[in-house]
Amino acid sequence: MNKKLLALYSLKYNPFSPEVPVSALNVTPPIEHFCWRVETQLVNEGGFALISGDPGTGKSVTLRVLANRLGEQRDVSVGVLSHATSNIADFYREMGDIFGVALRPHNRWGGFKALRERWVAHLEATHVHMLLLADEAQEMPPMVLNELRLLTSDRFDSRSLLSVVLAGDSRLNTKLAREDLLPLGSRIRIRLAMEPADRETLASMLIHLLSEAGNATLMTPALVQTLAEHAMGNPRILCVTAAELLAAAARDEVAVLDEKLYLETFTARHQKRARKAS
Repeated sequence: MNKKLLALYSLKYNPFSPEVPVSALNVTPPIEHFCWRVETQLVNEGGFALISGDPGTGKSVTLRVLANRLGEQRDVSVGVLSHATSNIADFYREMGDIFGVALRPHNRWGGFKALRERWVAHLEATHVHMLLLADEAQEMPPMVLNELRLLTSDRFDSRSLLSVVLAGDSRLNTKLAREDLLPLGSRIRIRLAMEPADRETLASMLIHLLSEAGNATLMTPALVQTLAEHAMGNPRILCVTAAELLAAAARDEVAVLDEKLYLETFTARHQKRARKAS
């Protein structure tokens, strides 16, 4: 949204944008507990954690919250694995870039050794593990997931050299149940399953986003409940729908978003689709 539209609605930013500030995100009790366990256990002891759930249920939001909190802690170094579909060579290239280690991808043993030495040095200097976050982990090839497991294990599996948080949809759970990945699946110490949210949770999230953005009364209570009911338990669907309503309101310079605007916006669309289908 441009500054004129933000001023029209007394907003500091678009509350339904994916780029909402981390400090304004709605942190539910399950997310809070998961982050606490990672902060107090995984960083100190190493190992794997898993966030799983359907698209739009909050996996990436949880990673944003976690990365922000850990980034504020002394001696905690957080890296993000962003190219989930990498083969082994590209995986080592990215790991070297993340952890500041010069690697030759064709020399896997040299890369394996250099990365582990980097993590051991950090662990001995700070007594906390470096952390790797991997979103869309369901896309990671099994060979890469197994390589990550071998990289982080030391002293006959009695010591972990790195803390790893994997996030992915249901395909990741299915993948980890495969025979060749069972050794990794059995090492996941902390799990967060993102479930569809109930209407009250979604309504509370919507009000929270509006309040943090600077205008808690932008939507009528009835519209908040309507949006929560039609979001199918999915926070992403809720925000996408709310963003579309806000855009429609800005176009028509409607001061307050209400159910009338909702009906006008989406009834017209459904009628248009029905005409095309017929």
